Amino acid sequence: MALSLAALRLIAERGWDHVTVEDIAAAANVSERTFRNYFSSKAEAIASRHVERTLQIAEELRARPAAEPLWDAISHAVRAQYAPGDDPPPDRRWLDALRLMLAEPALQAEALRAGAAAQGALATAVAERTGTDATRDLYPNLVAAAVGATTAATLDHFMRAVPPVPLGPLLAGAFDQLARGFPVP
Repeated sequence: MALSLAALRLIAERGWDHVTVEDIAAAANVSERTFRNYFSSKAEAIASRHVERTLQIAEELRARPAAEPLWDAISHAVRAQYAPGDDPPPDRRWLDALRLMLAEPALQAEALRAGAAAQGALATAVAERTGTDATRDLYPNLVAAAVGATTAATLDHFMRAVPPVPLGPLLAGAFDQLARGFPVP
């Protein structure tokens, strides 16, 4: 995680083309060889944070009370990873830097690969909670895909909001809309 966070911070500060694997390794106080033991590229290092968060969302979903409605449990699990407190909105420059970084084609490709792995892990947790089978039933995979799409759309909105807004309430509202079947506003 230290490598992933170092990559994210450095690239947001300096820009994609101005950060090397060596820079990331140095910022995380490891050797370039250690970096390469974990990741093949800076894009993979950043995308791994998405997989890690989704695995933690799956674990949080498993830990939620069994009687809690599924969408409430999912909303709490996602917010625990993306907006654990009542943090104030981040600095506009940071958000703009993140948007630029996420527009990088190498990162987009890696994020798609990471997203597929992450979606499978979340589908398994949904299947366990709902008594379905992630390999045979559509439902857990559909829910996992909806969670990923809702989270991505909310994060995109969050990064573009002017003025910046807190992420927690946006996520709560997005998952509330999803749970209600997307009623027309």
